Amino acid sequence: MKINENNKLTPEASAIRVSVITMAGNLLLSAAKLAAGFLAHSSAMVSDAVHSAFDVLSTVVVMIGIKISRKSADKEHPYGHERLECVASIILSVMLAVVGIGIGWKGIQSIRYSGEKELHVPGVLALVAAIVSIVAKELMYQYTRSVAKKIKSSALMADAWHHRSDALSSVGALIGIAGARFGFPLLDPVASIVICVFIMKAVWDIFMDAVNKMIDRAADEEVVEKISASVKNVEGVIGIDDVKTRLFGTRLYVDIEIAVDGKLALNEAHGIAENVHDKIEKNFEEVKHCMVHVNPYNKK
Repeated sequence: MKINENNKLTPEASAIRVSVITMAGNLLLSAAKLAAGFLAHSSAMVSDAVHSAFDVLSTVVVMIGIKISRKSADKEHPYGHERLECVASIILSVMLAVVGIGIGWKGIQSIRYSGEKELHVPGVLALVAAIVSIVAKELMYQYTRSVAKKIKSSALMADAWHHRSDALSSVGALIGIAGARFGFPLLDPVASIVICVFIMKAVWDIFMDAVNKMIDRAADEEVVEKISASVKNVEGVIGIDDVKTRLFGTRLYVDIEIAVDGKLALNEAHGIAENVHDKIEKNFEEVKHCMVHVNPYNKK
């Protein structure tokens, strides 16, 4: 594990650690749910097990994406590799969509041919597996989300939402299994369709978040206002003429135009610009680079 000068794990090492832990948990959980699904004759639990197994593969994609995106800038990529984390998120969303469509289609087919064959009533083991899955996946979600927020990783946050979607799908499985045991066996394949809906919602959110970070989308207005307020407190800054921001993967680029006294010497105006630059990059960790342009202040 990589450790920084403060004897703390680096962002990359933190992401790898949480990924390895959740991968191990998902392997155990998917195996247990698959066994419970077959033994208890629950198609919803088998579908849920497939979803958990997919989370192992998705976490591998996240680990690769984070590893590459944290590489330093080079001659071919002078602005760094942060956007590759968004590419990992998009790949993740496509993979998840394929799994979600497959699960939903299986549920539809079960309902379509329900009159031609008898639907099995799931055993109590499937109920227990669903409850265990809900608790375990919610814990994985909370753990992964906390680390993702701490290191500001969109790919790891996408993986966290995978855990949350799995927890929600387990809720759907629980309802379907319980309904089937109360005399409504059709609810079990219906639950598989509900799981599909939850998965596709997660797919859309992950995909759009990644796309927005790849097309130079501006930062939230609240962030822009905080940056502006911070700059106005810099000595020598009379006003702010313009502020532009753009997301580059998980990092932020800032272009700001400040107004200073037009009678100042070039060295003095440049010094004010440097103070603005340093204050923005110091006070806002998400800012990777800041460009400051100086305009002479004109009284109107």
